Amino acid sequence: MTVMRVRFLAVCLSAALTCSNAALALTVINRDDHDHKITIVEGSRSQDQVLKPEAQIENVCLKGCVIRLNDSDEEEYELEGNEVVFIEDGNLYYDGPDAPAEPPAGNGKAGEGAGPSIKK
Repeated sequence: MTVMRVRFLAVCLSAALTCSNAALALTVINRDDHDHKITIVEGSRSQDQVLKPEAQIENVCLKGCVIRLNDSDEEEYELEGNEVVFIEDGNLYYDGPDAPAEPPAGNGKAGEGAGPSIKK
């Protein structure tokens, strides 16, 4: 019986660690009707991905990263790694429970106005 409890606790601990890592990872969703090239820069590593319309990537950027849209230095966003963000009209916005309580002042685009920002 003791061996079974130890195995059960080991399985539960493993599942909890797996779920907590996934919950702290970045998710990017493309809500536009065309592809977007995103570049994910984590430290010295850089990875390019093409995100098709309505597609999403998950579990990236575990410890924070910079996201660039369509090779543009002007469309560069610094993220902590625990956000859910989406691309719409070529811009990156917060989505889900990690979104700021109030949208930034101005046009509501991330990184503009006086509110919280993800744009670098």
